[in-house]
Amino acid sequence: MKSANLGYPRIGRDREWKKALEQHWAGKLPEEQLHEELKAIRLDRLKVQQTLGVDIIPVGDFTYYDHVLDTACMFGLIPERFAYEGGTPDLGLYYAMARGNKDATALEMTKWFNTNYHYIVPELNGLTPKLTRNRLVDTYREAKQELGIDGRPVLLGLFTFLKLSKGYRQEELGGWIDALLPLYGQVLRELAEAGAAWVQIDEPILATTLGESDLALIARIYAELRQSAPGIRILLQTYFEAVDAYKAVTELPVHGIGLDFVHDGGKNLRAVLDQGFPADKVLGAGLIDGRGIWRADLQGKLDKLNAIRGAVSENRILVQPSSSLLHVPVSAKQETGLDAVLRGALAFADEKLEEIVLLVKANQLGLQAVKDELALAIQNRAALQQSPSRARSDVHRQIAGLASEPFERPSRFAARRETQRQRWQLPLMPTTTIGSFPQTPEVRSARSKWRKGEWSAERYESFVQEQIKIWIDVQTELGLDVFVHGEFERNDMVEFFGEKLAGFAFTANGWVQSYGSRCVKPPIIYGDVALEAPMTVAETVYAQSLTDVPVKGMLTGPITILNWSFVRDDLSREEVAYQIALALRKEVEALESSGIGMIQVDEPAIREGLPLKREQWPHYLNWAVRAFRLSTATVQDETQIHTHMCYSEFNEIIDAISDLDADVISIETSRSHGELIASFEDKTYDKGIGLGVYDIHSPRVPLVSEMTAMIDRALRVLAPDQFWINPDCGLKTRKYEETIAALRNMVEATELARAKYAEAASSV
Repeated sequence: MKSANLGYPRIGRDREWKKALEQHWAGKLPEEQLHEELKAIRLDRLKVQQTLGVDIIPVGDFTYYDHVLDTACMFGLIPERFAYEGGTPDLGLYYAMARGNKDATALEMTKWFNTNYHYIVPELNGLTPKLTRNRLVDTYREAKQELGIDGRPVLLGLFTFLKLSKGYRQEELGGWIDALLPLYGQVLRELAEAGAAWVQIDEPILATTLGESDLALIARIYAELRQSAPGIRILLQTYFEAVDAYKAVTELPVHGIGLDFVHDGGKNLRAVLDQGFPADKVLGAGLIDGRGIWRADLQGKLDKLNAIRGAVSENRILVQPSSSLLHVPVSAKQETGLDAVLRGALAFADEKLEEIVLLVKANQLGLQAVKDELALAIQNRAALQQSPSRARSDVHRQIAGLASEPFERPSRFAARRETQRQRWQLPLMPTTTIGSFPQTPEVRSARSKWRKGEWSAERYESFVQEQIKIWIDVQTELGLDVFVHGEFERNDMVEFFGEKLAGFAFTANGWVQSYGSRCVKPPIIYGDVALEAPMTVAETVYAQSLTDVPVKGMLTGPITILNWSFVRDDLSREEVAYQIALALRKEVEALESSGIGMIQVDEPAIREGLPLKREQWPHYLNWAVRAFRLSTATVQDETQIHTHMCYSEFNEIIDAISDLDADVISIETSRSHGELIASFEDKTYDKGIGLGVYDIHSPRVPLVSEMTAMIDRALRVLAPDQFWINPDCGLKTRKYEETIAALRNMVEATELARAKYAEAASSV
């Protein structure tokens, strides 16, 4: 039995990776120096795993931005608009695909399965794949030569890669497999020639709902890879859920199968025990949670491992995480500021690898050799469970009485719409933004000084009010129709609220990658959630005092707070969502009673919580919608509830989006080139809706003509009098000049659209 890892965080212990990338993009770090700094981070990751005693260490899981983008570039799948001329794509081209430039829009970005990691979506239409450079050979040799590590290269599986890509019809899937299979075979042969004994091929798509035709294509892929690259062994790795087609997957002509024994609902384990496991294959047993941050129940894991040993000989078992550790922070050892009980219950990437090594040690040397570690794990988990933070009687009473809580607004949307029209008197196709304005170095510096005690609360509040006034004036000058206060007092859209709610804790360095260099520090929901004082009222009311234009109150919704946090593992996610919703409802009511008549409750993460199995979607969507409505249902008809969703495929859940019963919803469309608009050709949507008309994740200022084209396309299927015009997302990451220029163009595009569509709207 051996210990193995599937992937390690890229960002470094102090986000060195993020800082290097952003310095390079800002022109402060030359390319040669960037390569040097990223190599140092890459090697340090390997050294840590080596020091912790992991037997099988992954190589090639490191990236300069995103592993799916790496795969597209490795196979030369670069859209024509980037003027690719062949050869190995240079760094400028690579980052242009990810972030856009003055000549070309970036590739679309969306969620990696049901996680909060975003990947770059490859575009395949009209392209011919070719191997540009086998980067896995480079990283394999580097680890061996620099550190003496005979690593296991990690490659994104061909079928998953294609399923995550766009720009081809379903009937063309087989042709794309034919085009890419020889190149995948070449990658494997070159790895074998370099000395690699094993390769880890990640096929998380196998944990989704697949048909017989899909399984047949997968079988063909691996039969041909086995034949074309006989010199290397393949570990086919699945994760995030159970494999439904267990028999078909375990019969594939590969040398090992990796299964998730944490997020499988017990199905993978039952399949192994009931159906057996092939005697000629290695089992990658994903026993330690690769996505959560809690110490494992090590005795329970040992029991599960012993059960597996009844079906698989121990020399064919690899003990590993349930998925890559990309989704958790690097190390909990730095979190000395946390309460001792909570800290003792945490396990980040390094601690999870320690647990994996411990499980192998227990198997090799017996329980007596690890009795102290086991006793400590049991003690730490029990201490948190017995904490008063998990025994709030007020919260438990509310949850017990949910059946009597309101989940619906007093009136239906049609009636509310007329009431709101009379109150707000907004022009055709109102303009607004999604919430945040640029977080300049001055804003971040002020917040840092306040947190460190260098500034008093009064001085910091005065600074925030100055920023609010600046941007109220900017919005007035631009001529926007609905304002926001800018969120200058907020660090992160979830962390800000978690800091003000009971039941949350925050790390000092618990960063994880969200997309590109964007790192977030998810809150930890460890206890019962409750609101103890208003969170947003002061800043919103101050902003409203500066203008007669409506200012939206800005909140993050219960499902997004849930999905973007590390959630306690002793309650169902549904129950925790209801706790958050009840707390947020008090804030919604406080805003309304303070005169704020438009309140935006953002739910950008609602889709990413979807289970991978389609048959489980209805249950999740039901309680997700109920949680949102629980937080908003008590307001008056004239109060307009907004929500926002970004960078997800919504066409399959458009009915659930309507069921949220928000008066206005804004959804990203610019990076997906308006594809969401096609959803409304088949589905009637009767509420207010804003489809983002430009991509805020790119520094490029969009042209008026581009936004006009997006508006025109949307109004083919939506009525002008229900349409709002806004950017894709918040403007926190953009610079002042970019923001002003883009919003000015947006307002100009809106004026052109009003002139064009006013007659059509008046006749409705």
